[in-house]
Parts: sequence; C-alpha cells; structure tokens
Amino acid sequence: MRKLVVLLLVFTAVMSCKEGSKSESDKSISAEASKLADEGSSEHNDGFIAVHGDFIYYGDAAVLQTPSTIYGVVINDKMHELDEQAKAYKKESTDMVPVTVRGRMFKKEENEEGWEDRFEIVEILKVSPPKPEDNDVIKLSDPI
Repeated sequence: MRKLVVLLLVFTAVMSCKEGSKSESDKSISAEASKLADEGSSEHNDGFIAVHGDFIYYGDAAVLQTPSTIYGVVINDKMHELDEQAKAYKKESTDMVPVTVRGRMFKKEENEEGWEDRFEIVEILKVSPPKPEDNDVIKLSDPI
C-alpha cells in the first residue's frame, strides 16, 4: 500500500511538471513580448505587438530576426506587401532589410515545419535601408 501511495505521488508530480512546461512556453512568449516592448517596441490595446528586426523572404520562407529571437513569418498578403517594400533596399535577393511591423507572436503547431516561434504581420510600420556597417556576410567566390 505504501508503494502505491509513493507511486501515485510521483505520478502526480510528473504530470504537474508536464502541465507547467506548457505554461512555461506561453510565459516565454510573454517575456519575449515584454522584452521587445522594452527595446522600443510598443503594445496597443488590440493585443498586437510592434517588433523591430531584420526581414528576409527567400524561396518559400520568410524570417524576422530580432536581437534575441528568430521568427518564422506567416506568409500572407501583408508579408508579400512587406517583401515588395523591402526589395527597394536590397542589392541581392539574400539581403536582410530592417523593418518595424505589428502583429502577433505564437508558437508553431507540432506537426508544422519551420521555426518554433512564429510571427503574423498585420501592419507594416517602417521599412529602412540596411546599414552598410551591419553587413557581416561572408561571400565565397570561385577560385581563379
């Protein structure tokens, strides 16, 4: 009987930890949103958050890279509109462009491919030209 009680307590503790891990991922998104708000992003009453980062759309993947996280961007009409605006500042198709956008952050579903953290753009606030001093890309050329 004593072993059954101990086993039941261990099972309960393990299940509590499992539920806690789900809320931890939700907390990490909230913490990231708070951190971005502290870094000059703003949050409005509509639940969307403004994020500043480097954007690239290449092939069939769109990415928004902030100083602390990389987000897979949901491909929708606003993302295509942002890509069109960003093309004006690109020298090559693989260049990243600084942008400020508003949208919602969420985690990808388990059966989806791509980045763990996702961002859906609902509003484009600013598209800026890349700073030449931020160009830290190493280009390889064919040997002569």
